[in-house]
Amino acid sequence: MPRRQPPVSTPPVVPPATPDAEPPDPLTRERAHLTHSRAALRAMREDVQALDIKDVTANWVNAAALAHQIDERIKALADLSDTPLFFGRLDYLHSPGAERAEGAEGEKFYIGRRHVHDTDGDPMVIDWRAPVSQPFYRASKQDPQDIALRRRFGYTGGDLTAYEDEHLSDPAEAAATSKLLQQEIERPRVGPMRDIVATIQPEQDEIVRSGLAASLCVQGGPGTGKTAVGLHRVAYLLYAHRERLARTGTLVIGPNRSFLQYIEQVLPALGELEVRQATVDDLVAHVEVRGTDGAAAAVVKGDARMAEVLRRAVYSHVTMPTEPVVVVRGSRRWRVPAYELEELVQELLDRDIRYGAAREALPQRIAHAVLVQMERSGEAPDDRVQDSVARNAAVKAAVKAVWPPVEPAKLVLRLLTDADFLAAHADGVLDEAEQKEILWSRPVRSVRSAKWSAADAVLIDEATDLVQRTHSLGHVVLDEAQDLSPMQYRAVGRRCTTGSATVLGDLAQGTTPWATRSWQEALTHLGKQDALIEELTAGFRVPTDVITYASRLLPYIAPGLTPVASVRENPGTFEIRRAAGDADVLAACRDALANEGSTGLIAADTRIPALTEALDAAGVPHLTPGEETTPDTRLTLVPASLAKGLEYDYVVLDEPRAIVDAEPDDRTGLRRLYVCLTRAVSGLTITHATELPEQLG
Repeated sequence: MPRRQPPVSTPPVVPPATPDAEPPDPLTRERAHLTHSRAALRAMREDVQALDIKDVTANWVNAAALAHQIDERIKALADLSDTPLFFGRLDYLHSPGAERAEGAEGEKFYIGRRHVHDTDGDPMVIDWRAPVSQPFYRASKQDPQDIALRRRFGYTGGDLTAYEDEHLSDPAEAAATSKLLQQEIERPRVGPMRDIVATIQPEQDEIVRSGLAASLCVQGGPGTGKTAVGLHRVAYLLYAHRERLARTGTLVIGPNRSFLQYIEQVLPALGELEVRQATVDDLVAHVEVRGTDGAAAAVVKGDARMAEVLRRAVYSHVTMPTEPVVVVRGSRRWRVPAYELEELVQELLDRDIRYGAAREALPQRIAHAVLVQMERSGEAPDDRVQDSVARNAAVKAAVKAVWPPVEPAKLVLRLLTDADFLAAHADGVLDEAEQKEILWSRPVRSVRSAKWSAADAVLIDEATDLVQRTHSLGHVVLDEAQDLSPMQYRAVGRRCTTGSATVLGDLAQGTTPWATRSWQEALTHLGKQDALIEELTAGFRVPTDVITYASRLLPYIAPGLTPVASVRENPGTFEIRRAAGDADVLAACRDALANEGSTGLIAADTRIPALTEALDAAGVPHLTPGEETTPDTRLTLVPASLAKGLEYDYVVLDEPRAIVDAEPDDRTGLRRLYVCLTRAVSGLTITHATELPEQLG
């Protein structure tokens, strides 16, 4: 059975262990190993800091690049005092990878967030991503994977205060739920999201360690850890394929800036500093977004059919030549007839390459046709002659007439303001009502003066890719994907055409009029139709009573989904209160703040100004989403539209009916409410003056 030691607030000073003087009890020995491991990590960092690169770089460019790499390495080796250096230990029956000789004793490995070695190069802590660490997450009584003992450690701050043992190879020992594991899962949240490296479950570990070549889609309800799994997958892929991903790059895409601020510390805590984070709006920021669309217009603009409208509009600029090209070189004139030019243009169109790439290729094709004539006349032109012909004024003029340059933003502006131009290219794709919906009512003078919407920026990104190929990354993680439109999926897919993707989301939490209806459809728009779809249904974050109550909405918002089953031992708190006014809402907040951890006051966006005024008048300090909580300020006022992806120990949910009514339709409103109901880690209090939505019973 697991053995637990009582917490120790101030661990004793541990002298260096020697073979002749080993500490007397297991907890003291483990503390000694922690002390020595921290000293070894400091030594590793000091070794990097002491590197002298003056005589090993050929020029200042190389010196700057190497200095940057050294700085990043120094940051990665930082010892975070409040973060455990290791969280577990594996005692193997035999040495991994070695012949299993009779009587041979296995090795023991400490599992942590990063690799630490001593001055001789022997490992003191093994990176959780290493193959030898995998049994820590997957070994079981049924499949011990050659593990004699799995030990978990408990910490208070950065101090090792407890341990539990699980003897996997001992059939006489009954399996028991790890108390330390449960405590770590349920530990109060203050500040940004933290890693789950010590609590990864077997089904999560399978997703985390999936290969780089495969794209994955993870459907997971509230509290199933899908976001954390996606981030740990990035960390694992960077460990297993570091050189390749260093060349091609990685990207984490979140729904908004508040969400990215919330998760931004997870990867650095795992020693990974080179992962870019962005929103979809960041990716398509070709123009300044100053306008908004109505729901109907946004749905049409986000429809995948717009890609065909844009493709037609771009290539409509190509016209077949009607005049020959005459190139004069010295006393000779070389004539390429119109029919031959037409063949060259048609060949490029048939190849379906990017508009800009074809435009760049056309002068070389014309020049080649001239060189063929030169060779037939007995000349021996080389590549320099071909390049010279391609730059000839007559060739340039012909290319400009036949294949003129296209500016994506100007093209989209014309589509949205010129009814005839839109009709010509949307014929058979969009009906008249849809065309009318996306047309701007007023003329616009220029691209800069236009009040572009977020959906317009995505259209410009599509047009930009038609002209010039978008750079592809090695791996992209797309979180809260259920809210993306088909055109937004295409924009993300362009960033990983030669790489892979991890798509994370919950169909029940789709809160846009264009929300994803099925993952297979979404993956098709992303260009990853062969991706494997996994489902996480075990809830580690939301208490049983809270998720059970929120799941009453599932038949109305996502009938086919499996409800999340909470695996937490702590049932949490759940209460519904009638509120006569804002004073009752503030009272609920004070009750929540009496507990340890963070508190979120979530309300319909229209209620935020009144609640802000009430909190200020009552002298209750509060934050906005994305601001980091502190021991003195633990209340965050959260608009319902920004609640997705965030979590708080205690949540006070104000006026559920107002949250539903703020959306354009009941289904979207109920989905928004489902999101807000499932942000609590330890307790939920609902306050309401108006009647609750009938779907909640």
